[in-house]
Amino acid sequence: MDVSKIDDTELSFDIAGIQKCQCNRHPLLFIDKVDQVVPLKSARGKKRFTFNEWFFPAHYEDDPNVPGFIQVESLVQTFIMTFLCIDENHGKKTSFVKMDNVSYRRKIIPGDTLIINATLKRFKRGIATGGAVSYVDGEIACSADFIVAVPDILDSYKPSS
Repeated sequence: MDVSKIDDTELSFDIAGIQKCQCNRHPLLFIDKVDQVVPLKSARGKKRFTFNEWFFPAHYEDDPNVPGFIQVESLVQTFIMTFLCIDENHGKKTSFVKMDNVSYRRKIIPGDTLIINATLKRFKRGIATGGAVSYVDGEIACSADFIVAVPDILDSYKPSS
């Protein structure tokens, strides 16, 4: 990847654009929009949680709130857009290598809009390192650090036999 040809022009993606870049699909695509994307640097994602989400009746009927795994997956889906937004990476599968420093600070309920700020610290040889923080009404909701692999890129560095 020739990073010298990547500038700081901000990109924006609706659902169709997100699906062009990453492999997540309903019911496991949790972000509605990704804007303010600076390739190989940062991205801002948005998710509006409505009462009609499939998980609210089970989590919990008398106190509906967003499960932790969905919060983390929303963070990482925004995070991977920092490098999947590049044309040559569109549609590539990703895999978690590591999650660290996961923190849940606020309950997220139907009607809340999650704003997610993701930062890419490093992307080399198919390994992305960085993290994301989410907010509801300006208050931190969840945060985590990630290491994510892009297997197709990693495979290109394997020695030939």
